[in-house]
Amino acid sequence: MKATKAVVLALIVISSIKMQAQDYKASLFGIQSNGTTLNTTSIQKGIDYIHENGGGRLVFYVGRYLTGTIHLKSNVTIHLEEGAILVGSLNPFDYEKMSNWTALIFAHGQENIGITGKGVIDGQGYQVANNILSMVHKGVIKDPGGLKYDRPRETIRPQNIYFKGCKNITIQGIILKDPGSWNQQYDQCTNLLVEGIIVDSKSYWNNDGVDIVDCDSVVVRNCYFDAADDGICLKSHSADFICQNVYIYNNTIRTSANGIKFGTVSRGGFRNIKIINNTVFDTYRSAITFAAVDGGFIEDIVVDSLRSINTGNVIFLRIGERQKGLKGRMNNISISNVYAEVPLIKADAGYNYEGPVEDLPRNVSPAAIVGMPDVSITNVTLKNIEIHYPGGGNPEYARIGLDELDKVPEMPDRYPEFSMFKELPAWGFYIRHAKGISFENVSLICEKEDYRTAIVLDDVHGATFKSLKVEEPGKKKDAVYSCRSTKVEW
Repeated sequence: MKATKAVVLALIVISSIKMQAQDYKASLFGIQSNGTTLNTTSIQKGIDYIHENGGGRLVFYVGRYLTGTIHLKSNVTIHLEEGAILVGSLNPFDYEKMSNWTALIFAHGQENIGITGKGVIDGQGYQVANNILSMVHKGVIKDPGGLKYDRPRETIRPQNIYFKGCKNITIQGIILKDPGSWNQQYDQCTNLLVEGIIVDSKSYWNNDGVDIVDCDSVVVRNCYFDAADDGICLKSHSADFICQNVYIYNNTIRTSANGIKFGTVSRGGFRNIKIINNTVFDTYRSAITFAAVDGGFIEDIVVDSLRSINTGNVIFLRIGERQKGLKGRMNNISISNVYAEVPLIKADAGYNYEGPVEDLPRNVSPAAIVGMPDVSITNVTLKNIEIHYPGGGNPEYARIGLDELDKVPEMPDRYPEFSMFKELPAWGFYIRHAKGISFENVSLICEKEDYRTAIVLDDVHGATFKSLKVEEPGKKKDAVYSCRSTKVEW
């Protein structure tokens, strides 16, 4: 925790230094606020001028500022006063591509940069994405993915923000909305503060809330995320980098995918991540998903004080092997002080872009910790957990009995999601290929009787249960079923 506090203090100092820099009004550079004039060249001139003259803030006041791709440079902060809206152009050819991504605001190899204020960045992504789609159909734009599902590849749709290899970044107070692709991606960056922002990112496919890729020393706190895809997503795109020293604190998240997720991609790894006092609600997939499926590792992770309401799944930990020979690993995970309510119906029903239905129909899935036969998930502690399930599982959905656990497929190369196995033999927790699992003061509460067992252990070695509480109407079976496991203690 000392390292985390040092990161927070450093980022606060960086933010304070920026606020003392000179301010330049956007109008000084001929930037128009009428919402129709394309300001790309004028905004870039302002950024370049401030960068070349000792740094400072480019300040936008009330108005709509239309622009294509701009490049933020060292010692420059874009400051959006309340009522200022930076608006992305609807013309796909007004956007540039770098590092295989398209974006409204780029920064590569810069330092001491930021976007602050109470204003808005509006990517107009739904319209931009559909304009790109139209041009792909006409043959004007080529889609590298072959237009899968009749939607353009995410790399040719503009993100709102893409920063790579940057240091000392502050994203503070703003509203980020309607990207054409991922909302904001920070790739191989150091000393990043994302604080007090509102994200409305549910206009199109792949609209993540924030993507933190192979970064070191990151704080994401006091933010609100509403996303069509994963809310807070940590990734590791390079085997030569890892995501580490990340502090995710006091955020509220709603998505049609996962609330807080590690991977995919997970090539390098994730280390020393603290996820404290967060709320996930109305979310289709898992409140937290940790997936090591591309050869990388996940270790030394702390989740504390998580509230998950109307979320399709609570905890999903998964080791996989999407490419042969690249097996992940996972070790030292602590999850504590969790309250969760899992609904019977689809948790994101009615949103613009709902989560997919490819794994339906199925019964409500349990929390799951699933390794591989030759690579176990190790040292997972679950403490002070209370999860409410609807129960009432339907055995006609391809029931798997406790004497036929081999029917649960391994699927090491499958994309990792909590629903990937469809039917599982447990309604509370399903744990497979794991070592050193500790339950302390865990309560599983089932509203209606379920034909499944509360907890199923399959190839689990070294599991302890202290103060386990299971409530289920009409329960006539043991709370825990153990198979091919050793050293299981109550």
